[in-house]
Amino acid sequence: MNLEQARNLINKYLSYHSVFVRNALIAQRYYLGDNDILHREPKEKLQGGKPNPLRCADNKIAFNFHQLLVNQKASYLFTASPLFDVKDDTMNEYIANVLGDAYAKKAKDLCVEASNSGIGWLHYWIDNVKGFRWAVIPSMQIYPVYSTRLEKELQAVLRTYKSIDDEGKEWEICELWNNTQCATYRQRGEVFEPYNIFTTTGINGQPTNIYNHDFKQVPFIEFPNNNTLTNDFNKIKSLIDVYDKTYSDFVDDLEDIQEVIFILNNYGGQDLNEFLNDLKYYKAIKTESDDASDKSGVSTLTIEIPVEARKELLETTRKAIFSMGQGVDPQQQSFDNTSGEAMKFLYSLLELKAGLLEIEFKLGFGELIRAICKYKGFEPKQIIQTWTRTSIRNDAELVDMCSKSVGVISNKTILKNHPFVENAEDEEKQLEDEQKKKQDLEDVYNKAFDGGEGNGNT
Repeated sequence: MNLEQARNLINKYLSYHSVFVRNALIAQRYYLGDNDILHREPKEKLQGGKPNPLRCADNKIAFNFHQLLVNQKASYLFTASPLFDVKDDTMNEYIANVLGDAYAKKAKDLCVEASNSGIGWLHYWIDNVKGFRWAVIPSMQIYPVYSTRLEKELQAVLRTYKSIDDEGKEWEICELWNNTQCATYRQRGEVFEPYNIFTTTGINGQPTNIYNHDFKQVPFIEFPNNNTLTNDFNKIKSLIDVYDKTYSDFVDDLEDIQEVIFILNNYGGQDLNEFLNDLKYYKAIKTESDDASDKSGVSTLTIEIPVEARKELLETTRKAIFSMGQGVDPQQQSFDNTSGEAMKFLYSLLELKAGLLEIEFKLGFGELIRAICKYKGFEPKQIIQTWTRTSIRNDAELVDMCSKSVGVISNKTILKNHPFVENAEDEEKQLEDEQKKKQDLEDVYNKAFDGGEGNGNT
């Protein structure tokens, strides 16, 4: 591919990718609490630039429901990260080391990214010192190219990101990946050129923009949010905006509207301060009347705020947000004397949403584990993934179920599902060590007892 072909290809893909990036940025903005209500035009501007002395309050209060729902799903799925078993203890230990201490955080980041953008992406590579490495890539940087077959395959990936050179100039970096190599370019304005960030092999290595790899597949793995590649935000955005607007306007009314407004007809004082002083100290005011038909005096005007209507709207909107967002509203739950089975119903919508993500993520994690095994020269026949939900639960019931399952299912399966066990392999080794120590003590006791009896001691 020559330079002009690469430039045309990149510009074509970036134009298609712009809609996805725009939607992802809006979802990410709401995840950070930067709702549209915060960018609403000032009321003075909406009133034609003329201030209204009776309507001067302009509160902009944003409720971060989207972050709550996304974090709720991420915590539910990845507080206890998925465990992998390739039926080889040595390889299982190696996989755990490659995943590293940051595995739980990266898995959570993938969930958040997929929830905001509709899809998360993972990239892996080989480091000359540390070996197999992997990282989560922001989905807005990735444009995938798939085959047109029924079982779509990832044929190429265009990754773009910003970078600043030594002169302080910002460039758009473009990486074109396929199953054998990566070509890098950079552009700024009308300038488009190869970007030499790699070094050729050999003693006298030269900078180059081409990197050859041996993966025989594109080293990027997709993690869809669901089967439709949609995010969790679009279906609740309008509801969040309604809640923000209703609440903010309600606070405006409370600040703007006084409890009582006095209406003065033919008041005989000098100014309003005199009126207020007379009313406070004398409990009376002066008025001027021309004749008996003159309606001089003071009357009051009270404005009722529709509190019940707005309260009902806020409650209804909040319920709709958690229903459409498939989450658990902490304000609506009561866990007093609730059994484990009853608790499951509280998480029914969240479980439906989490289940769809788990199905898609299992494929992605399976591909990652196979890539790690391939790098090590091991071909797994089967990859067993154990996913654990983190929720309010009745641990006593789970422990009872585990104890009743002894002899019915394997001990390893029981350990994997026991609420007190985080790593089944480590727990298995600990049990073996304890059993061995117990056996050694029994052997010492038996030998001492047999020796005493042989000597005729009582």
